[in-house]
Amino acid sequence: MTAVLTLDSVTRTYPARAGGPATRALDDVSFAVHEGRSVGIVGESGAGKSTLLRLLLALDHPTSGQVTYRGRPLAGADRALRRQFRRDVQIVFQDPRSSLDPRMRVGKIVAEPLRSLGVPGDRGARVAQVLEWVGLEPDVVGRYPAQFSGGQRQRIAIARALAPAPSVLVADEPVSALDVSVRGQVIELLRGLRATLGLTVVMVSHDLGVVAQVCDETLVLRDGRVVEAGPTAQLLAAPTDDYTRRLLAAVPRLPG
Repeated sequence: MTAVLTLDSVTRTYPARAGGPATRALDDVSFAVHEGRSVGIVGESGAGKSTLLRLLLALDHPTSGQVTYRGRPLAGADRALRRQFRRDVQIVFQDPRSSLDPRMRVGKIVAEPLRSLGVPGDRGARVAQVLEWVGLEPDVVGRYPAQFSGGQRQRIAIARALAPAPSVLVADEPVSALDVSVRGQVIELLRGLRATLGLTVVMVSHDLGVVAQVCDETLVLRDGRVVEAGPTAQLLAAPTDDYTRRLLAAVPRLPG
């Protein structure tokens, strides 16, 4: 399988502040995200998930080690590679209330990456297409985010991410800000989009139960280190680390 994103012995250390010690947010982390696969990155607050996400998105660079995109280092990448990367790797943020500009109509929000990345073609037709993919009617283009429920706003955010036709969708806690009643719907939407579009998915979450519904493989982080990694089904059935067992025990279970 072709590796789309790879972390090779990555460490990220932040300088000391006010005389305190330096902070090692990630410590010798290695893993690969392969074409067409889905990878979950799980851990509690402070585990290093946000730092890892910033490195994957090339918003930050490691103190040591290397992050590569399709075999090419992201640190020091030339303009052409950066542009290809920005179009090919798109993100869905945690809270659609804050990630969608309340002053913009939905049509402009979804078309925003098409404009910023200079994607050619009929933008109106593309906006209508991706809105249909996420289960929204074309006439929503003239409305504002505040006129929608949380689940609908997250669908809009997903449509925006899909607009430039990425091959990799990064989902940062995509359902944690939603009501329990709509979380399952959004998870099912992500699963369906992955299957129909052949997307590679990276999902960051504190909830092992959510990741289990979407991801083929799971990486468990604790204090910046990988404590366990492997096929999700195997990890759920027979976790080898006590920390993973505690995360699994914390997954809510419905009565009956």
